[in-house]
Amino acid sequence: MSVQTDRTDTGTAAAPGVRKTDVPPPDDTGIRKGKGGRPAGSRGGVSAPYVLLLPALLATVILLGWPLIKNGMLSFQNLNPRQLILHLTEWRGFDNYTDVLSSADFWKVVQRTVVFTAVNVVLTMVFGTLVGLLLARLGKRMRLVLLLGVVLAWAMPVIAATTVYQWLFAQRFGVVNWLLAKAGWTSMADYNWFGTQLSTFSVITLLIVWQSIPFVAINLYAATTTIPKELYEAASIDGAGTWKSFTSVTFPFIRPFLWATTFLEVIWIFKAFPQIFAMNKGGPDRLTETLPIYAFVEGPGNQHYGMGAAISFLTILILLALTAYYLRTVLKQEEDEL
Repeated sequence: MSVQTDRTDTGTAAAPGVRKTDVPPPDDTGIRKGKGGRPAGSRGGVSAPYVLLLPALLATVILLGWPLIKNGMLSFQNLNPRQLILHLTEWRGFDNYTDVLSSADFWKVVQRTVVFTAVNVVLTMVFGTLVGLLLARLGKRMRLVLLLGVVLAWAMPVIAATTVYQWLFAQRFGVVNWLLAKAGWTSMADYNWFGTQLSTFSVITLLIVWQSIPFVAINLYAATTTIPKELYEAASIDGAGTWKSFTSVTFPFIRPFLWATTFLEVIWIFKAFPQIFAMNKGGPDRLTETLPIYAFVEGPGNQHYGMGAAISFLTILILLALTAYYLRTVLKQEEDEL
């Protein structure tokens, strides 16, 4: 007895009750494409970076964006102790900005801040670069000792470091005056380092440069570790000396690091507040006030909070202009390299 079975073509026949759907065939690489030619399941991969950035963006908006908005609103108000006690909101429009920009004192402070920042940044970058190159040339043990020293200087709290410098340059019992008197400058025995604008700025500059050098030195030393040793060997074979090796090999590699570090130092020194305020509170006679100190004195110091907010907002705009200039320069350099 023979049993006849019907053979079905599984490649063409569909099961009853099952709707046949169009499934896009895989391409030559074996990856099945979705609509628009994108790989299937790629939507999640595209949105993943934005999801990962979301916590940082939220933290930035809450911790930076909202205070910035409140400060901007405050700069358009007349907020004095009377308004605070009576919970009044008095809007002045642009009067606070008009008063600030029409003040000769404000422009003197701006000029002073720019000069102060430029001097400190130049000194910091020069000495920081030298220390960074020295770290690259030292042996392992001496490099460890020097790194330990600069890291300790960097880790010291700002107020603690400022207090130490106040003791060092104290008029009667300061170590600096005692050393100068012992060295033969007897007139410096009771010298008041905080009595004039130039001497006060000299002490503050020494403090800020001392605190800034470690950051620059460590960054530049890290940059030198990325330079292939074969380039130095090739330069040596070509007869290049120390200076020629630096200009032709070292400097082209560390130039992006130098530029980025300089920009960060400009921002950090431009908005320096605790060193100047804790040292002499902007004295003598408000001659060492920079923009952050000026905003604090005119705002909370004189209890005119709207004016202080306007000055601080103008300071932020100046820093944003510097940031825009930096980004423009970096993008231009990248285009030139391409």
